Amino acid sequence: MAPVQRPASSSDSDPRYANIDEKERKRMLSNRDSARRSRIRKQKQLEDFVNEVSALQKENGQLSEKINVASRRYMEMENANKVLRAQAMELSERLGSLNSMLHIVEEIGGYAVEIPEIPDPLMNMKPCPIQSIMASADVLDC
Repeated sequence: MAPVQRPASSSDSDPRYANIDEKERKRMLSNRDSARRSRIRKQKQLEDFVNEVSALQKENGQLSEKINVASRRYMEMENANKVLRAQAMELSERLGSLNSMLHIVEEIGGYAVEIPEIPDPLMNMKPCPIQSIMASADVLDC
């Protein structure tokens, strides 16, 4: 019986495979293909990670800008609030002075002046504590 002849392949002419049997040669080729696919998968995964990093950096920049805008708005409102509080205090003091003058006119002049008691809710108002702005994406709904 004649030995079975294999079709000539590129690995048959390669001297590295001369002493390797068919089963081991197929295993080596399979391992080589598997390694190539693994490298391709890793390269794709690396590209996906690079794209994700880029997207996250862009989102981070946008969120930082929103935080900066919100911080500036907060400071503007805080300053406007301080001005309004100062004006309210000044008006309360004026009101108190006018009421005092009416009491004096009533006592000295002998006039019967009806001095209404004007409730001053501003005097009873407690100052709001200053709150810090949370630097979190779910706090900002801009």
